[in-house]
Amino acid sequence: MNTHNKGISVLVTGGSGFVGVHCLAQLLHQGYTVKTTLRNMDRKQEVLDMLKVAGITPHHHNISFYQCDLMDDRNWREATQGCTYVLHVASPISLAVPKDEDETIRPAVEGTLRVLRIARDAGVKRVVLTSSFAAVGYSHRDVNTPITESCWTDPKDKHLSAYLRSKVLAERAAWDFIKQEGGDLELAAINPMAIFGPTLGRDMSSAFILLKRILDGSLKAIPKITLGIVDVRDVADLHLRAMVHPDANGQRFLALAGGTMTLPEVADLLKRQLGNAAQNVSTRTMPDWVVRVAAWFSAGARNIAPQLGQRKNASNEKARTLLQWKPRNNQEAVLAAAESMVAFDLIA
Repeated sequence: MNTHNKGISVLVTGGSGFVGVHCLAQLLHQGYTVKTTLRNMDRKQEVLDMLKVAGITPHHHNISFYQCDLMDDRNWREATQGCTYVLHVASPISLAVPKDEDETIRPAVEGTLRVLRIARDAGVKRVVLTSSFAAVGYSHRDVNTPITESCWTDPKDKHLSAYLRSKVLAERAAWDFIKQEGGDLELAAINPMAIFGPTLGRDMSSAFILLKRILDGSLKAIPKITLGIVDVRDVADLHLRAMVHPDANGQRFLALAGGTMTLPEVADLLKRQLGNAAQNVSTRTMPDWVVRVAAWFSAGARNIAPQLGQRKNASNEKARTLLQWKPRNNQEAVLAAAESMVAFDLIA
């Protein structure tokens, strides 16, 4: 374990989440003093158990927990006190369509501003914001031009779900805050595409729910959706690189392995590589028109229908060149996710 970073405190918001707990593990491996926020302190032991899976033994637990809510000021000042960096990973996420979009948007935007304001007042050097590809490439229509960090999704795009809109609006609000009232606070943003890689516990992220439906056979035919993919371990690594690199201040970084995979290609990979665990995987493709008809009746289909025919030709060059980031490939990320689901008996 690296002791070079001993005494440097980092706050990770949302430490029980898929990305958050991997950030905790890498920070602890690198010797940082770590704080994390949980909405529900009953999940503290669950986080410690996940860290154990990641190789963090009890005597390496240089970590403290704070009960914080994105919509409430309580305990945030104590959580940020003495911190040099904040990784703001926490954000509401749901595949369901809320009755009121504000249920998703307000916590994302107001929570981000709350964290930035308190970090500024606490003298934090830099906040790294977990944004999303949703804030970058969902309004990009030119398939011949790669999507880069200079692109922005139009929050008024009628095809955006509440979750996608919340990510655009939260990141926009963050940059506006830094510009207008950030003081000396620095900001960097990480914009991942679909996050796979190993889960450290039984809680499933949105990408895992999709994988589960493929693996358990409940998805009888696979829609022709194209994904940009990244491994969660590489997302966490990119957060840590953006946290300390002098040139990362004021920058956004797209997080993707490179290239794309279609869902039928994902299903075929699982069928070929996972043996008995993939016996229920269908390799039939679903015609686009079926998805579009289903969108009239199904919230799930309505979420994915706008992605039909979208190539998402994005570039990870900035992260690779500026931060020397070296992500795993798409296949490794998908297989690591599926294998960890088998290990935690999450497929049945």
